Amino acid sequence: MSDTIATPPAVQTEVERHQLYEDALAMLLGTLFIALGMMLYAKTMLLTGGIAGAGLLLSYVTPVSFGTLFFLINLPFYALAWKRLGWRFTLRTFLAVGLVTLFSRMTESWIGIAHLDPVYATVVGGGLCGTGLLMLFRHRTGLGGINILAIHLQERHGIRAGYFQLAVDLAILAAAFFVLTPDRLLLSVVGATIVNMILAINHKPGRYLGVT
Repeated sequence: MSDTIATPPAVQTEVERHQLYEDALAMLLGTLFIALGMMLYAKTMLLTGGIAGAGLLLSYVTPVSFGTLFFLINLPFYALAWKRLGWRFTLRTFLAVGLVTLFSRMTESWIGIAHLDPVYATVVGGGLCGTGLLMLFRHRTGLGGINILAIHLQERHGIRAGYFQLAVDLAILAAAFFVLTPDRLLLSVVGATIVNMILAINHKPGRYLGVT
């Protein structure tokens, strides 16, 4: 038996680029997951995080529709995406936002739910949204607004995207204190935590090397 310690194989540092079909599949499945998660939230009167949550909250207290608010609030963030993250990222994000909007409307005709427990909706809906966002993030695609800023801060300053989004979501939920009932507010906090912990645990710099 040799006393020589075997040298471990060199760590592969070459970054593997995503293929077009991989980006398309990630966008399709990611937006489907998010749309389904948002439907579960809407059915139980929960509040989502990010720009979607802000738009939904404002739609409760103003006569302006959620769709209009979501579009208007996102406009300055698209400018940031174009300037800091490139036109490809901006285009993919624009397409992802459009797909979530489309799938959110179609999901209601695809699925009929007679009974939905709010706690179940919180856990499963948060898990679906977090997983969907993770898929989009790993293929350099955001979902508008805070997602764009979160990715920018992580890539440029090393700030975890999940932790940043959690802070923003908690601020939105604090404003919702005057709109939602206490039980729905508490469940919304739990849901936001689930979404962002999925990102914080799984979307760390250097953990995933694939690029688009």
